[in-house]
Amino acid sequence: MAGEPGSTCGLLPAPYRGTMGWNITDIPDLTGRTFLVTGANSGLGFETAKALAGAGGQVVLAGRSSAKLSEAQAQIPQETLALELDLADLASVHKAAENLPVETLDVLVNNAGVMAPPLGRTTDGFETQIGTNHLGHFALTGLLLPRMPIGGGDARVVTVSSGAHRMGSIDLDDLNYEHRRYSAWPAYGQSKLANLLFMAELDRRARAAGWTLRSVAAHPGYAATNLQFAGPKYAHNPVGKQITRVMNTVMGQSATSGARPQLYAATMPDVLGGEYFGPDGLMESRGAPKRVDRTAAAKDQATATRLWDLSEELTGVHYETVRPNSSTS
Repeated sequence: MAGEPGSTCGLLPAPYRGTMGWNITDIPDLTGRTFLVTGANSGLGFETAKALAGAGGQVVLAGRSSAKLSEAQAQIPQETLALELDLADLASVHKAAENLPVETLDVLVNNAGVMAPPLGRTTDGFETQIGTNHLGHFALTGLLLPRMPIGGGDARVVTVSSGAHRMGSIDLDDLNYEHRRYSAWPAYGQSKLANLLFMAELDRRARAAGWTLRSVAAHPGYAATNLQFAGPKYAHNPVGKQITRVMNTVMGQSATSGARPQLYAATMPDVLGGEYFGPDGLMESRGAPKRVDRTAAAKDQATATRLWDLSEELTGVHYETVRPNSSTS
């Protein structure tokens, strides 16, 4: 379990186990450390990349559009790198891994995602949400691990989930909605539950292999970003857009604030493998980061193992081929 002796995260001392009031200004000096953030051209990803670069990190912004990546880079005072990546296309994932513009990657932030669109398919035939939010990141992580110091450095994989995992269930016999009736929000919940199962299984396998990798997760609470508008946009639903706009105004916190849990997970020395971070406010909707719990379904090791095996089969990315990079960060 997270926090127990023998966790993959015994590399650094943990003098700071509290998160009360933690803010972006509390990020330690990141000079010499490299980060890749998916979905970094807007929203949580952009704010995460901006904060990491501001603390001295070398940051790779990954996203589908080179033009939007360039626009995002122009808004960050520090020099950053860009990498084209479409998580809904495994060929693009492989190409991005091959074209990684840094020699060694210390931290991968699996941030990108889609939320509640109508039924659609990725290039490889996966249901859009499970294909983008989980399978794309599963493949990317496996392909990048050989570039990370998992055999003796402070390597981390931060996977961004959601409170919506609580309404999710994993159907391993029909993960891609080929036979059952599709409903956008339960499908989103399934993908976010898959994120947490992936995080936990990667942590378990890292410990079993003796790696120093920290696999952790975070969720932003209710952050007002463009993500909420994706479903109404693709469904051509103007009423849904207006409702979303009102809810974002009334309930949402800023993307800058929503990025704090994943920034904490990516940077703080006391973070342990298997931990999950979210806001400390009402119903984990807003506020400073804290350690949060997840559902029993998100802790089910048998399901996590079966999902892992299925993900390897579907993506063709097999983690047993990974060999630790013993270089230190």
